[in-house]
Amino acid sequence: MRFDVLTIFPDLLTSPLGEGIIRRAIADCKIDVRLHDIRQYAVDRHAMTDDRPFGGGEGMVMKPEPISACLAKVQNEAPGAHVVLLSPQGRVYNQQVAQELAAREHLVLICGRYEGVDDRVRTLYVDAEISIGDYILTGGELAAMILIDSVTRLLPGVLGCSDSATQDTFSRGLLKHPQYTRPRAFEGLAVPEVLFSGDHAAIAEWRLVTSVQTTMDRRPELLGQVRFSKSEWKILARHGLQEKAKALGAGQQETAAS
Repeated sequence: MRFDVLTIFPDLLTSPLGEGIIRRAIADCKIDVRLHDIRQYAVDRHAMTDDRPFGGGEGMVMKPEPISACLAKVQNEAPGAHVVLLSPQGRVYNQQVAQELAAREHLVLICGRYEGVDDRVRTLYVDAEISIGDYILTGGELAAMILIDSVTRLLPGVLGCSDSATQDTFSRGLLKHPQYTRPRAFEGLAVPEVLFSGDHAAIAEWRLVTSVQTTMDRRPELLGQVRFSKSEWKILARHGLQEKAKALGAGQQETAAS
């Protein structure tokens, strides 16, 4: 998968791209990330990429010409890319959006700065606007890095364990069950005995129940998008969680396997 990032601060991304799973995905040719300095496409001798907003007001607005020229070069090299503008006005990013983007072969990410990007860029070139949350950053670079990271880990062969991405928090709308490793006891707290039982069915039941309970306690609004199988509903009923889950909007899977 190819990512092209259009930014006036490409060095902000070089360090995170050189670490961990992202670095390995690049080395293994699972992803190709290309950084483009918008300043190099400025049309005046001062390499200006921003100017005062028409109509007055605070701050500066990113000019359309350098972004347009940079984007044209990328699209000439690889036509058909899905162009994303990182913007507080965009669709709020979540795991579903990450999965949708992971199905694409080429993403172009435009990183805004200052008071934003000239709206003609959005009108003429942008396929989707994405916001990583209801807060303001100094620019779109960190948002772009979050998107690259979350999409990359969904690609086949990127994670060491093939089931990791499908079992993560938010993969089905639930928060993940508690996790433990050595030592068996720490500061007076012991790991639940069921995890040492060797009974895979009992462990799976404990993980489901604790996942649902954690979600109810910390993010109850997430239950409204969760669908449980018939066997899962029976487990929740045994633990007194079925009615509360239903009250929070959880439903039943509409499949023959339910």
